[in-house]
Amino acid sequence: MSDHTAYEVAVRAEAALGEGPTWDPATGRLLWIDILASRVHTYDPATGRRTLRRTDQHVGAAKPRAGGGLVLNLRDGVGLLDPDGTFRWLHREAVPGRRANDAAVAPDGTLWAGTMRYDEATGGGTLSRITGDGTVDTVLDDVTVSNGTGWSPDGRLMYYVDTPTRRIDVFDHDVATGRITGRRPLAEIEEGAGFPDGLTVDADGCVWVALWDGAAVRRYTPAGGLDRVIPLPVPRVTACAFGGAGLSDLYLTTARVGLSAPHPLAGSVLVIPDAGKGLAQPAFTG
Repeated sequence: MSDHTAYEVAVRAEAALGEGPTWDPATGRLLWIDILASRVHTYDPATGRRTLRRTDQHVGAAKPRAGGGLVLNLRDGVGLLDPDGTFRWLHREAVPGRRANDAAVAPDGTLWAGTMRYDEATGGGTLSRITGDGTVDTVLDDVTVSNGTGWSPDGRLMYYVDTPTRRIDVFDHDVATGRITGRRPLAEIEEGAGFPDGLTVDADGCVWVALWDGAAVRRYTPAGGLDRVIPLPVPRVTACAFGGAGLSDLYLTTARVGLSAPHPLAGSVLVIPDAGKGLAQPAFTG
């Protein structure tokens, strides 16, 4: 099943916990973060230009906003960064011992933001849906490590990872209301193959998932069948996203944290050219 498609190094870095690759079509740049270093990075594959912005606290995700700027999933809540660099809180909810983790923008432009405990205590995290005006609905309140979230091409299915479950779950998603129902497993990562982390959905409706301690990215069909396994040189692959002009290149973030003798590329951003065809990601409406 291993697919020896060649990877390339997009950004050579030593991120402690690289995460959240997101293609911003408005700027033609890849956004990615280092959670534990409180840094938001950008990378322009056309020019090689990179930027770095530090945040005041650990940052779990950074996503483009419809009017420019970024929405940030931060330790103490969700904040807005304007194009001129001005910051303000959209929703602040500081919980001692808890931090932000992965987040995703739904087809309706709402932000689905995850949290987790620093000590990874069972059930200590949440998944919340945040609208552009700051209204918050806690969708799941018994999560351990909230991670990959994505939607099918028609928006009627939502895929979700709570990492320690070793599963990719699927829900029915009401496009009009944002409600999710009918949680069920799509696929389970077998013992010894790592843990599911960030995910993305491609134009065929297949789910790509990064494997923490699995040194690979996998693709599953909408029926849950394992379709592709692409081995990678670093054990802690954290997340994946399609980018580039044609949304055909698969970008992968990686981590060094917790590795006693990290691979030289651990913490870098890798890319698999022409891996498939991604879906255009909506911007946050706030």
